Amino acid sequence: MGAMSDPPQPSGFSDPTGTWNRRFSEPGYLFGTEPNGWLHEHADLWHAGQRVLCVADGEGRNSVWLAQRGLIVDAFDIAEVGVRKARDFARITGVKVNFAVADIATLAWPESLYDGVAAIFIQFADPQLRLRIFEGMMRCLKPGGTLVLQGYTPKQLDYRTGGPPIASHMYTPELLREAFQAMDILELREYEADLAEGSAHKGHSALIGMVARKRA
Repeated sequence: MGAMSDPPQPSGFSDPTGTWNRRFSEPGYLFGTEPNGWLHEHADLWHAGQRVLCVADGEGRNSVWLAQRGLIVDAFDIAEVGVRKARDFARITGVKVNFAVADIATLAWPESLYDGVAAIFIQFADPQLRLRIFEGMMRCLKPGGTLVLQGYTPKQLDYRTGGPPIASHMYTPELLREAFQAMDILELREYEADLAEGSAHKGHSALIGMVARKRA
């Protein structure tokens, strides 16, 4: 699932369930049906039969693609509408994904369960929630497991081609190095590219991607 591009309410994302259900109720797929480019570039880190978690996966574009590669995929989102569309997408595509409706703010992260975690544009999270999510993702990885993460940098506030228009939700290399200092960062790249991920992520964008491995 991608980050919100609509202006926030004064209190931030005060009704995430309702907001995302409304957004996913529109015809088609908000972020398209193709996998995220950073995930596509790094998915060879995992091999068939390994277990991967897709965080806040929306309508299933990333989880379904990973399942097509022979991975065992768990995915969740807060929006029932999004998960319903994701289940339909998986059925039409002919793959199995273990989908769940879950609120990331109250999620009980399992211990050392996954070979991989995909966290693609989860920038709906304010700094306090973001810290809990990052800790949860590290917790649920097995030793040697790999996290693939993509987000926007503060320069995206100028482009406004996706993501929340809130500076505190953006990622910087320094922020990610600090947050994931307990992991081995294999790649951390700040770059710009033209995105074409549905109607929500479209146009020239300021991006950051990270690949990090949990230490044994």
